[in-house]
Amino acid sequence: MKYLCKLIGLSNFHSRYLLRTAIQVKMVSPRPSSDYATFREYFQKAKHIVVMTGAGCSAESGIPTFRGAGGLWRTYRAQDLASPTAFADNPSLVWEFYSHRREVAASKEPNKAHIAIAECEARLARQGRTVVVITQNIDELHRRAGSLKVLEIHGSLYKTRCTKCGIILSNYNNPIVPALAGRGSPDPNAKGDRIPVDDLPRCGECSALTRPDVVWFGEPLCPDTLMEIEKHLEKCDLYLVVGTSSVVYPAAAFRPYDSKVPTAEFNLEDTPATSRFHFHFKGPAGETLPKAIERHPSEPN
Repeated sequence: MKYLCKLIGLSNFHSRYLLRTAIQVKMVSPRPSSDYATFREYFQKAKHIVVMTGAGCSAESGIPTFRGAGGLWRTYRAQDLASPTAFADNPSLVWEFYSHRREVAASKEPNKAHIAIAECEARLARQGRTVVVITQNIDELHRRAGSLKVLEIHGSLYKTRCTKCGIILSNYNNPIVPALAGRGSPDPNAKGDRIPVDDLPRCGECSALTRPDVVWFGEPLCPDTLMEIEKHLEKCDLYLVVGTSSVVYPAAAFRPYDSKVPTAEFNLEDTPATSRFHFHFKGPAGETLPKAIERHPSEPN
């Protein structure tokens, strides 16, 4: 297994998870339970809960997933624009795409799933218990809902990274620069000349061109973030996956170290990974998740 991981270019971090996941697939029942009462028994005892969220969680707030038919921006797929090559070729077009995404995300509100996670984190913190969110989403809805322990593995729409000095800064201006005002329409017929590079977002430190601080296709995840994830998965005693298929790497490799740790999937439909979980709750996460992690009768008021 380790040799295979080297051949396909996986890091030591991911090779360890791939090996552990392969073992866990054999150990988890092929028919996960959907019994809330049993799940709640595990929830009552958990001290370090890790919640992995994906696009499905934010989709309930109206955030486009850019997946499947109809998931295009103009005539482009997300992967056509979310790459270093696309940015080098046409930074104006890429910034228009992300300007649109920033505008859409800013117009949406955290849904019941986001709020339930944030409220659970705050409530359990008072009991000396921990809730950590690992999210594939870049919309910051978890933070807006009130979650404090959030690891954004793909970055944030509201941060920029300088292409020269590398400094990362938060920016919530809408539009981020005047030249992007009225630009970014998803209409396939939208036309407009390229925005001059000098008018695109610039670094406040060295004035060079900045890019969205998100992980693009072909780019590695932040090593510091991976180390932080690893630390929490070592301590994890209850693992929840919300609104993601759990089959796309690298997120698919994130699993608790201990194969006996109870795991639960919250999704609209069964996924290719459903049989790997101890529990599966089908339906909108905004309905299933709050019921699962609400205050347990044994908790102090």
